[in-house]
Amino acid sequence: MTKKQRAALAIAALKKEYPTGICSLRYRDPLQLLIATRLSAQCTDARVNRVAPALFARFPDLDAFCAGTQEEIEGYIRSCGLYKTKARDILALCRMLKKEFGGRVPDTVEDLTRLPGVGRKTANLIVGDVYGRPAVVTDTHCIRISGRLGLSEGTNPLKVEKALRAVLPPEESNDFCHRLVLHGRAVCTARSPKCGRCCLREFCKFYTSPHAEKPRRRPAGKQAGRLKPRSSKI
Repeated sequence: MTKKQRAALAIAALKKEYPTGICSLRYRDPLQLLIATRLSAQCTDARVNRVAPALFARFPDLDAFCAGTQEEIEGYIRSCGLYKTKARDILALCRMLKKEFGGRVPDTVEDLTRLPGVGRKTANLIVGDVYGRPAVVTDTHCIRISGRLGLSEGTNPLKVEKALRAVLPPEESNDFCHRLVLHGRAVCTARSPKCGRCCLREFCKFYTSPHAEKPRRRPAGKQAGRLKPRSSKI
């Protein structure tokens, strides 16, 4: 079976399992998604969705953010973690949007990654979800599951992105990544994946290979490890 054939099977199975492949972050406009994604670094989407409404009520648009202060933004996002860095980036990217992009969120990965705190993951999310263009969002779930399926190798986000672009139909890539996030949270977890009820197991290299390194159970009293970002950008 080729990688493209395996990818096609995975797309079909995930569509059946998760009919709605959408981003779990709540937002009303491109700026809100950009900021919410920055807040999501080393933080759950669920917490961001609890924190963001108050932040966006106080700062309803770009001008409001640009007129704000880092300290005030920090007060709204403290529970998201890394709040000083995130507040600094949010204020800086908003001011850059106003100064260099006419107040509009860019529609290319190249321009988006010029913004403070914005890496390829965030840029691809904006390009795919806001502008409806083919995108591959390589978060930790996407990297883990695509590797287990045999669609990619290693954990370098850019290499995984390139590998997936080579095997995914462009029109399917964005929703496929969203469904991998849902599947990674519910079934294909980093440790002790629930392979017995996985819709991908029949063609998953991790499941079918007797030599695959199985995740060990989490020791009592210890938290599961996370993939740490290589930089402050996501």
